[in-house]
Amino acid sequence: MGDRPRLTLTATVLDSPDARELAGFYERLLGWSRDEDEPDWVTLRAPGGGAGLAFQTESDYVRPVWPAGPGDPQMMTHLDIQVDDLEAASAHAVAAGATLADFQPQDDVRVHLDPAGHPFCLYL
Repeated sequence: MGDRPRLTLTATVLDSPDARELAGFYERLLGWSRDEDEPDWVTLRAPGGGAGLAFQTESDYVRPVWPAGPGDPQMMTHLDIQVDDLEAASAHAVAAGATLADFQPQDDVRVHLDPAGHPFCLYL
């Protein structure tokens, strides 16, 4: 392992039709601040450090379907966000601009869709 170069994960990148719009949603949801803010690229950083989130405008973005059926555009990734009060966190997510997904596979998890359609899970 001594020959391995140093690698640091800095962000998970989410594509969307409008990077600034999606970044604004996650700013409201998580309370994180912008680190970079370009028209087609925005990064958010957590107050305590660690890997952040980045948003990239993709002109050919196709909204995923969750849960996906045959032939549907599938999600490529989703975010898991731990919360201390599931109902309050779910209400906060909706107020920030999320949609509660119709299909909820577990009682102790709430699946939401961000404004670009990316699923994310709130869990206890």
